Amino acid sequence: MEKAQRAGSVLSANEAMLWRAWKRACDVVTGRVAREIAEATGLSDPDHAVLTLLVDLGQGTLRQQDLANAMAWHKSRLSHHLSRMEQRALVRRRQTKANTVFVAITPLGRRTLRAARPVHTNAVRSQLIARVPRAERTLFMSLLVRLTTE
Repeated sequence: MEKAQRAGSVLSANEAMLWRAWKRACDVVTGRVAREIAEATGLSDPDHAVLTLLVDLGQGTLRQQDLANAMAWHKSRLSHHLSRMEQRALVRRRQTKANTVFVAITPLGRRTLRAARPVHTNAVRSQLIARVPRAERTLFMSLLVRLTTE
């Protein structure tokens, strides 16, 4: 039993190599895309995600809790980030009487997101899509969906 537990507690060389390759690919691709957006617009990757979700999921306004859920962030982490975005006039928050906080994109946030979208599109295409052979994209997508399905 002890030997079986030890064997299962450490990744094999191939498993470790797969894990490191996965982590590196995620970090490199997302880092490249984020860098291109930041250089073009000044938005960080989380800034871009917040603005995109506000527009795509809420047509510009979402409950703060729904935004936190969509980003898979703890509400305090999102709250701190939104405070920084409010200081830069990208979003604004308002609280209702029912203690519900709504987050809305500002006109500056919309203009900045509008400038970021073509940069994001081109970066995703060059850093990810173009690097996956067309014949393998369906398989690649099915593997990614499998990894994110519970």
